[in-house]
Amino acid sequence: MSGDNAKLNEKQKRFAEEYLIDLNATQAAIRAGYSERTAEQQGYQLLQKTSVMEAVRDAQEARSKRTEITQDKVLQELAKVAFSDLRKVLTTGGALIDAQDWEDDVAGFVSSVEVVKKPSGEYDEDGNPIIDHVHKIRAWDKMAALEKLGKHLGMFVDRSKVEHSGPNGGPIQTETGSSKLATFLDALADRTSE
Repeated sequence: MSGDNAKLNEKQKRFAEEYLIDLNATQAAIRAGYSERTAEQQGYQLLQKTSVMEAVRDAQEARSKRTEITQDKVLQELAKVAFSDLRKVLTTGGALIDAQDWEDDVAGFVSSVEVVKKPSGEYDEDGNPIIDHVHKIRAWDKMAALEKLGKHLGMFVDRSKVEHSGPNGGPIQTETGSSKLATFLDALADRTSE
């Protein structure tokens, strides 16, 4: 963690380190030594502190450089799955292309290949049974990869979380039927008392 983290006390530094493990603020607070009873609240409050979030961001950047795992790499791997084409692992005759000859984008979307040997019922010229090899190819979940990429691009709106606001971002003013009636009756009483 960088020199900017000198602003943090030992518990806060430990929280930032623990938060990187699973991005769970409550569990990070507990592991950092905060009370289990107040860990949820403490975790939330710690994540509101600029200095703590800077420490987390700095540590994430350092880890990304160290491991050479970047957001771009993750998106590229998701794209391999999302835009995969199973025809790229088969010859025009339908036989499986040797895995050593697959392009990187093809290898990225195949999760496993199972080879099942079964007798064909025929024999070669020496009288030995001919064995057929059936290849079962399993690919990673294409729809899940497309969904993750779509969310990254902001293509999907969760309709249950759409927020509305009133003028200048403030609350929307609403009136109930009883409050409208009360306002009307007050105005009517004011007119009749004049």
